[in-house]
This record gives sequence, structure tokens and C-alpha cells, in this order.
Amino acid sequence: MPDTVLHVTKLRTVFDTQDGKAVAVNNISFSISRGETLGLVGESGCGKTVTALSLLRLVRKPGRIEAGNVFLNGENLLELTENEMRDRRGNRLSIVFQEPMSSLNPVFTIGEQLIETYLHHLDVSRSIAKQRAIEMLSHVGIPHPAFILRAYPHQLSGGLRQRVLIAMALACVPSLLIADEPTTAIDVTVQIQILRLLNRLKNEFGMAILLITHDLGVVAESCDRVAVMYASNIIETGPVKSIFQMPSHPYTSGLLKSIPAVHSPKARLRIIPGQVPQPMNYPPGCNFYSRCSLATEHCLIHNPILEKIHDGHEVACWNWRQLRNT
Repeated sequence: MPDTVLHVTKLRTVFDTQDGKAVAVNNISFSISRGETLGLVGESGCGKTVTALSLLRLVRKPGRIEAGNVFLNGENLLELTENEMRDRRGNRLSIVFQEPMSSLNPVFTIGEQLIETYLHHLDVSRSIAKQRAIEMLSHVGIPHPAFILRAYPHQLSGGLRQRVLIAMALACVPSLLIADEPTTAIDVTVQIQILRLLNRLKNEFGMAILLITHDLGVVAESCDRVAVMYASNIIETGPVKSIFQMPSHPYTSGLLKSIPAVHSPKARLRIIPGQVPQPMNYPPGCNFYSRCSLATEHCLIHNPILEKIHDGHEVACWNWRQLRNT
């Protein structure tokens, strides 16, 4: 499809350990269109960040991409050489990491780090690169950008550092922006500003955004569609409104029910019983089997695949109809 920016098919990433092969990303498939934000949701350790690193081909040993395809504007990134891939990073696809302090080099000024991005990817002089850096800092809402260029990361607030990272990621106007927990390390008021900034920039530049988060509130505020990840698998995906109003996987339903109710501050939080299975010991069937109240023997033996149940809404669960009726 002409508007499809990212198309991932059967991506599988594993880590070879002394105790065996740990599956971090298990045959996942999804797409993102131009001007769309897809939220990738799940608890810590489910494979969200490894998915992002796999798209960028930044998985370090003992990790490796075992299978799959990652098409960016029709080009399969997994077939490129390392030099070709290095040219694509920061140019055609970029990432904003969750820890702005650890993502910026503390011994170089903001200007040195941002200008280097332009010099690496574009055939421009240093003076032009500096001017573009000032313009981009201003574009992401940073006041006095010329002064900020001379500052070091530790001299900026968390919110300003995050905006600097966004400016660096957008320097070459990529087709795809990956935002990995971009609001985790900043306070609530700044979180809203960052989310609204990403949405504005997405519309202005016509990008696609993959927003990785564990916060369903962030998804409701910022995303068009959502993919729910559990134990290395995408188990439900669809439009945000459909997922929130009609969750069709027991895990998604449990996540939504665990959100604190503002109108009932004294109500007890609901939890999902049990533990996430170890990545080296996933069951042959559904990974959610041991924690699911609807599980049957069929679920233990047979692994469910994503099934279309509504317009754009897919779920990997043998008993989704039963959940809908409860």
C-alpha cells in the first residue's frame, strides 16, 4: 500500500544464553501508515524495546534477529549491509530513547551532538548545519535555541533534554520515528507537552510513529492504533477506541481493569494473577495459559494466531467470544 511506511512480517529475535535460547520477539507482524501513531503496549520484559532495536538492527550479542522482514518504504532493512543501515539510522528512521540523560553524551555540548547529525547525513557545511540545528530546536519548542546549543546536557531540565532528543531524531525528517517510553523520566505536566509535540510534528512532517509504552493513558491520548504485546507475542491489535471499548484478549482486559479509577480513589486495584513465563520456557500453546481464567487444554497445546474479529481489530485467543460474553 502506498501509504504504508513500515511493514513488519514474522520478526523473530532471540538471545543465545548458557541456559538455552531466549525468545524476546516471536514472529510478530504489524504495519504503520504515514501520519499514523501505533502504540506498542505491554509490561516490562515483554519485548517492546527489543522490537524497536530489531527495527534499527541494534540488537547486540548474544541477541540476534533470527527471522522475518522489516520493510521501510518498501526497502527490506534486514537485507542491507551495516554501512547501508548506518546511513538509514537517523536519516530515514530515528529513535527517541526513554532516558534523555543517558542518551546524550555528557562531555559534548548540545550543539556539537546535534550538528554532527546534519554533517553525517547531509552534504552541508558546518555553518549551515548549525543554522538548521537552531531552527530545529526552535521547531520543537525550545526557547533561546542558540544559547541551548552551547549548553551541556546536565545544564538542561528533563523536559528540555527530551525535546533535544526529539530535535536530533527529526533532524533529517525521517519517515519513521520510534519513541521508546518518551515520557517515563519526566513529570506529568511535561509529559502532556511532549505527547502533544510529537503529534504536532507527526502531522507537520507526515511521519509514522511507533510509540512504545506501558502506560495506557499515553495510548489513549496519543495513538491511532494499538498493538498489545505479551511474552514476546503481539496478542491483540486494532484501533484505540475498539481496543478500549471491546478488549478481546484476557490479558488486554486485565490491563484495562488494572487502571486506577479516578472516580473511585478508594477502590482496590485489580491485578492479573500469576507470573509471566520465562522466555526460555514458553509453553507450546498460548503464553498466557497459566494466568488465564478462560484457558482450556486446547490453549495449552495450540498456539493461537491473530484472527480478524472486526474492522482492523485482531486478536490471538481461542476463547475471545467467551470473553466478549462475560
